[in-house]
This record gives sequence, C-alpha cells and structure tokens, in this order.
Amino acid sequence: MIVVVCPGQGSQTPGFLAPWLELDGVAERLDAYSDAAEVDLREHGTVSDADTIRDTRIAQPLIVAASLIAGDALTQRAGRRADGIAGHSVGEIAALVGSGVIDADTGMRLVGIRGRAMADAAAKEQTGMSAVLGGDEEALLARLAELDLSPANYNGGGQIVVAGALPALAALAEEPLKGTRVIPLQVAGAFHTGYMASAVAALRDAVSDVAPTNPDITLWTNRDGSAVADGAEALSFLVDQVSSPVRWDLCMQSFADAGVTGVIELAPAGALVGLAKRGLRGVPTVAVKTPEDLDAAVALLNGEAA
Repeated sequence: MIVVVCPGQGSQTPGFLAPWLELDGVAERLDAYSDAAEVDLREHGTVSDADTIRDTRIAQPLIVAASLIAGDALTQRAGRRADGIAGHSVGEIAALVGSGVIDADTGMRLVGIRGRAMADAAAKEQTGMSAVLGGDEEALLARLAELDLSPANYNGGGQIVVAGALPALAALAEEPLKGTRVIPLQVAGAFHTGYMASAVAALRDAVSDVAPTNPDITLWTNRDGSAVADGAEALSFLVDQVSSPVRWDLCMQSFADAGVTGVIELAPAGALVGLAKRGLRGVPTVAVKTPEDLDAAVALLNGEAA
C-alpha cells in the first residue's frame, strides 16, 4: 500500500511554485485556484519573499494549490492514484480533494476562507507556537497545563508543537524540561487550540452548502489517525481540526498498521518525509518538491523502486 501525504503550513519557500508552472496547463489551473481562494497564487508562489508568504492568508492556499498540482501530475504520469491519502493540518483540504470528498475548486475556496479566518483569529491576541523536541511526553503535558499552554501538533518521532500566549511560550523556552529542546516557530498564532474558535465558526458556515461524497481511496484523519469512510464526517472533522490538536503521530501509526509500503509527500514537500523516516523506519519515501522528483514518485507508486 502506497500513501500520499499533503504537507501543512510552514513547508512553503520563496519561488517554490515556479518549476511547476512549466508543466502544461498548470498556469491556467493556478489562475483558477487563485480566483477560488481570492489569493494571487502565481505572484506569491514565484516572486514573493519569505515574510510575505508566511502570512497565513497566503501560505495556506499556496500549500494546498501546490499539493493539488503535484498530485494531479503524479496521477497522470503513474496512470493511477495512491492507495491512501492523509494531510497534515491545512494539508487535509488537499487530502479531501485527493480522495474525492470535495472537488478542487471547493477545496481552494475553503482554504482561502480558512486562511483568512485563522489569521483574523490570531490577530485578536498575542499568541504563537513552539516545537518541543525530545523529553518525556507526560512531563511535558503536565508542564503545559501549569503554563496554560496546549499541545497543538503531535508529530511523532519525539516532536510536539505547543501553542498559547507568548509569555508562557517564553517561560517554557527559558526553563526547558530535562531532555527537551524548545524551538519557537514563525507562525502568527496559536493554531489548533481554543484561540481559533472564531475560525471554526467561519469554516463551519463555509461548508454548510458543500455536498461531499464518500472517499474513494483510504482517507486518514488528523483527529485520531483513523480511516474515515463517510465524506460528511470527514468534512466535519476538517472544520473541528482548526481548534483541535493534529494527531500526525496516530496517522503514522495507522499507516504502519495498514502495512504501508511507501510514502510520497506532495509539494511543497520535505517535512512529512522527515517525520516518516523517524516514525516509519525502513519504509521508502519520496519528497516531490519539483517536477524532477515525479519519476522517483512514479517508480515507488508503481512498484518499480528498489
């Protein structure tokens, strides 16, 4: 079983969409995605600087658009889709498109709304996120409770991203728990926590007129790592996930339980393959960062890779 994974916010880099625009039809599709998301994806994916594309309103549509373009190119070249799919955080929108739950235009409309709503929610209070590497999980969770911080992403491989008020994050960094390293992240706010309640409401309103279909390949959810067979349920989980922790650790455990034999990360790739190398040791991986990586991904998808 080969699984495709779709990355989340923070995976974007300046100019990363430029090589994809050289593929036939991509420029036209990107323009349509821009209209749906209400973001100039061509400009921001090719010439905007790192600070500009860090903006949640821009970053989220950029990442999902890149995953959709790379996923379509992979399917076209391989002659088939992967056996399963999952997305990390905003990558779940790309995963819902890739599994047939919603179409691409709907996905891009929703990610535009999600990005704007989460940016607006983040602007209400001074909050942020930090990655905590290593240490004892129970001890960390106890310390987070003391500081009124929340676990936002359980990424597996000994990495948990925590979120909350900036002074509390500073206190955690100043006195890290034994065996841990605290790395502040360049994000606008405390995503996947209660601080995002207003964004949940906005996204729930946005999906109210969406008619999802059931996934036609295995689709795993960040909610608890389980496979979701009902499209309406998958869409509901997508909404709730904005203020709930991302359980990528449980997704990777589900991959292992399902006997996954290869992981392909769609553009802008790198982070999830890195986690897979630690959490799914021995499972072949391919990061599709540019069209040049498609041949290796096709080989893995079609069982031609060593």
